[in-house]
Amino acid sequence: MRVAVDVTPARRGVDGPYSGTVVYLQRLVPALRRLGVEVVELHNARRAAPAGGGWGSVRNLAADLAWVQHELPRRAARAGADVLHHPLPACAHRAGPAQVTTVHDLAFEALPWAFDTGFRRWAQLTHRAAARGVEVVVAVSAATRDDVVARWGVDRERIVVALLGPGQEPDARGPVAAPSHFLYVGDAEPRKNLGLLLEAYARYRERAGERTALGLVLAGSAGAQGRGITVEHRPDLERLTRLYARAAALVHPSLHEGFGLTPLEAMTAGVPVVAVRARAVEEVCADAALYAGPCDADGLAGHLARLGVDARLRADLRLRGRRRAAEFSWSRCASAHRRAYTLALQRAAGRKDLA
Repeated sequence: MRVAVDVTPARRGVDGPYSGTVVYLQRLVPALRRLGVEVVELHNARRAAPAGGGWGSVRNLAADLAWVQHELPRRAARAGADVLHHPLPACAHRAGPAQVTTVHDLAFEALPWAFDTGFRRWAQLTHRAAARGVEVVVAVSAATRDDVVARWGVDRERIVVALLGPGQEPDARGPVAAPSHFLYVGDAEPRKNLGLLLEAYARYRERAGERTALGLVLAGSAGAQGRGITVEHRPDLERLTRLYARAAALVHPSLHEGFGLTPLEAMTAGVPVVAVRARAVEEVCADAALYAGPCDADGLAGHLARLGVDARLRADLRLRGRRRAAEFSWSRCASAHRRAYTLALQRAAGRKDLA
């Protein structure tokens, strides 16, 4: 089986290792090849970096449309691909290989207030049309699959769930010293609910006292000021590994996720996880995390207070987290994708027979 994968999102400078789509492509393609799938990597070398809004973004969208509708299917056909895989929601309308698209999340549907109006309307139209137009949709979690069925009316039989593997896989030896901080990894977009974490952390410091309270490290592209808060702007893997090693817990307050790469990454590294209840995150972490409500700053602060002083609780969560993380792998994810490609070929052949 020969599959053409559009790897443009991994090569256009979108947030480096902190982009879930970048991690997805970087880990999936080698895993597919290890399974014997012949992967042809296609990318739009002329695609500019994200413009952050305005006319630059409009130009990028126009370029993306031309690429997906014309150049990409032509290149896939020339490469002799049996299947064309779009790693973000897209669908070429011209005849060509059977098509598969991946839906990572429907956050813009679930939390419309958290997104720019123009982007939300564009995504609602184009992403839904893509999911309805391709032969098969890959959903990165059962939660995302259920959203695609409920919100977009896509038949469940056309969706394959492919749970992801761990993201950057920091050294899994676990903490090497007494914890010095709590860790947040991510950005400050509204759905990440960073304000809840900051409020909870301030309450935690009041309870614990200035002398004994652990710090809070914000790693990634999020920033904030306050007592005990340190910002690590996009640390590399070596630095991130050290931050995990000294963390009492990863705190993940996000209101909506399609999967939960960061909590899985933390569990793989043997770091306890505290998270806001969100379907996909609970699907990934199960009983290996402590949970709080989406607005429960006091409950979140209570978890921080316990984890800051209770070594037994931390050890228990580390053990449960590692056991849970062992259930996820990129090999299993690639196997699910291979099933999706096979189903897409079957559906495309059925359509030709009907025609």
